[in-house]
Amino acid sequence: MSPRQTERETAMSHPRETSVLFGHREAETALLAAYRSGRIPHAWLIGGPQGIGKATLAYRMARFVLAHGQPLALSVQRAEDLAINPDHAVARQVAASSHGGLLTLERTANDRGVMRTVITVDETRETIGFFGSTAAAEGWRVCIVDTVDELNPNAANALLKILEEPPQQSLFLLVSHAPARVLATIQSRCRKLRLRALATDDVIGAAATAADLDPNDPALREAAEASEGSVARALTLLGGDALKLQQRTAALLARLPQVDPRELHTLGESLGTSDRVALAAFIDGIDRWIAERLHADEANANQNLPRLARLAEVWEKIVRAARDTETYNLERKPLVFSVFGWLADATR
Repeated sequence: MSPRQTERETAMSHPRETSVLFGHREAETALLAAYRSGRIPHAWLIGGPQGIGKATLAYRMARFVLAHGQPLALSVQRAEDLAINPDHAVARQVAASSHGGLLTLERTANDRGVMRTVITVDETRETIGFFGSTAAAEGWRVCIVDTVDELNPNAANALLKILEEPPQQSLFLLVSHAPARVLATIQSRCRKLRLRALATDDVIGAAATAADLDPNDPALREAAEASEGSVARALTLLGGDALKLQQRTAALLARLPQVDPRELHTLGESLGTSDRVALAAFIDGIDRWIAERLHADEANANQNLPRLARLAEVWEKIVRAARDTETYNLERKPLVFSVFGWLADATR
């Protein structure tokens, strides 16, 4: 389980089972218009902050294409959005991961039942057989990568090879929390679609729907207002003192590269020894801070390339360390000191 997953998040519906999309009307319209044109780009990089509905949109597009295989058909030309009836055979098959025209690449558990930290090259090579097999009904094959950020280098290169020579009637939907960090050669072969953070009311609606919560719960609204448009973050903040912990983390991050060992000690104590919600809140706060730094530097990428590279490298180390900490139930205080030590070095 990822350190960002809380008990509430594990109760959420998977995006392949989610039929309702909150917000992102503009992005949905762009995908529909491209498909209706009959000349849709074969690969899309759907980027934006974590927990805002990128994978939900990807599955929504996949269901629509698999259910309406002829872009110029009257039903497609008259469609107002990408919704299909949840009782449609395609919707049921996608929800059950049994549709022959859809391949999903995502992290899986190893032989010991432990979630892998990356999407492996062997899993990515499944795309070769998938796209080489007999076409599904009406010819479309769709591959969702959730997320492309988690491809290891060999897996990214394997994906790149098939993107370079895409089969007919193939569609790749690559989900990314940090599209600027995606391999440049993959970026160059994708149409980029950036999703914005959700409005507070959309966060409330999506969180209530996904996790079966009361949309009128004042605690949910408070978490949504502090979530910066992320459903995943709102659900994390609903757990215990997670909001206060994130605020404390943000205050320490604001002082980098200076660090106060006493305050790091206190922060480490507040993470406890087995509280997944607290650990998720801590890592989410770090993720948000790094994403903001990377986004700010994107405008002058050539000048800030060394700093971008350092932060990206540090983030990969943090993710691995956090996953090991949760998987093996390690002491959280050393993780806090390591994270702030790495970030201090990267920001000097």
